[in-house]
Amino acid sequence: MNSFNPTLPNWLSRCAERVPDHLAVRCETLNWTFAELDQQASYLALQLATFGAGERSRVALVAANGPVYVACVHALTRLGAVLVPLNTRLTLEELRWQVQDVQATFLLYDERYTGLANAIMQDTPRLRCIKLLVQASNVLAIASDERNQRLRSYEELSISAAALRMVIDLDAPQVIMYTSGTTGHPKGVIITYGMQWWNAISSALNLGHRADDCWLACLPLFHIGGLSILMRSVIYGISVIVQERFDAVAVNRAICEDGVTIVSAVAVMLQRMLGALDKGRAGYPSTLRCVLLGGGPAPRTLLEECAWRNIPVAQTYGLTESCSQAATLSPWDALRKPGSAGQPLLPVQLRIVCDGRPAAPGEHGVIFLKGPTITPGYVDRPVETAQALRDGWLCTGDIGYLDADGYLYVLDRRADLIISGGENIYPAEIENVLLSHPDVEEAGVCGLSDPQWGQIPIAFIQARIGSIIDADSLLAYASQLLARYKLPRAIHFVDQLPRNAAGKLLRRELPRLLQ
Repeated sequence: MNSFNPTLPNWLSRCAERVPDHLAVRCETLNWTFAELDQQASYLALQLATFGAGERSRVALVAANGPVYVACVHALTRLGAVLVPLNTRLTLEELRWQVQDVQATFLLYDERYTGLANAIMQDTPRLRCIKLLVQASNVLAIASDERNQRLRSYEELSISAAALRMVIDLDAPQVIMYTSGTTGHPKGVIITYGMQWWNAISSALNLGHRADDCWLACLPLFHIGGLSILMRSVIYGISVIVQERFDAVAVNRAICEDGVTIVSAVAVMLQRMLGALDKGRAGYPSTLRCVLLGGGPAPRTLLEECAWRNIPVAQTYGLTESCSQAATLSPWDALRKPGSAGQPLLPVQLRIVCDGRPAAPGEHGVIFLKGPTITPGYVDRPVETAQALRDGWLCTGDIGYLDADGYLYVLDRRADLIISGGENIYPAEIENVLLSHPDVEEAGVCGLSDPQWGQIPIAFIQARIGSIIDADSLLAYASQLLARYKLPRAIHFVDQLPRNAAGKLLRRELPRLLQ
């Protein structure tokens, strides 16, 4: 009996064979076809191989969204090496800890982060640092201790091209991605090629697939929401526009002028996109067929505004451990089920557990996930892996419920849950009410210790520019929409709320604003 070997032809190489002249990626003024991207990946892989990178090497990368990042992702696939994306918004100490925790042997960086890479290297002497730079549209690799080494051409290196991997092992790890830290100390989540494959296929089955699709990547590529776009591009054979950072005006321009059909964003990004729309323009052109909205429950007012503007928003629910989307609301359900994250993607099983038993429809509980898009665990963390994965089911730590039709509604993270006088209070519910006030730009709610109630909710507000609003009037407004025990006991006005690089609100950082 033959055993099944879970391998597929290299996705990028297959695109280069099938649609060599189709635009693969655009980064500002640089355009690569699939044939050109395939050559770039091979060239960079061969260069990295000469420095010792190979199968299962753990390779940390600190770089901005751009051609260096894109080429590096695909080059490491050619080597069978494991990418460790570093969040450039973390502190030096946090980055050093991650590099040491994952036992990375290489650190790749672009010119912008030369100083940061050198600082990381100081405490990790065994780490080999390699600078990646773009010259004449080619990505070159230069080892920090071999800066005078002559860079060999692609033709010179191609004699050893047979060493490159032309098949993808679906069970092999592609990425070790550290959690964003919204719930505490980060852990390295193992992302396999099989997870990427199944997530891409199930997303296409849900949202549809067109050969002329163009996906806008304005999320950081060091987060799963951004990286998964690169992988879908080579699995589907579609174009990706990569923007270095989120800028609402630039995003709107790409949607209106560059034929973007899909864009991934979080709620605060979409709010800023709508605010930056040209006067007189109600929405976006019909070429935009989907705005995938992740990062937590979206304010109902935002969804209603998008419906009024005829903007096709599809809410999603996912996390790093599920390789981005786990559930997605189909575009045709957006108005029928506002506020829902939809139903689980085809290969994903989802259940709600309350007090150790399956929850009834409408009953709140912890969200569990199972399927081929779910991580096999945390790197070098057997205890944490065993705690999170129970009989193949991932305990997400998120709170939600399923309605009678099986649609998921995400309420909050369990770690953010406020328990006041024995009552469960969900910060997102309070935030949605506060955000519905016309003078509120952003809102964040967290729990504060209280000797009488255990915890009480407090709110932090970023007011709209030019608005005049005070805590008393805002509380009076909220009291019409919230039960008394859910009302914030204090409202603090701030200039900015703490968010991670993907735009997610960091509720655990809110109390520091009181200092």
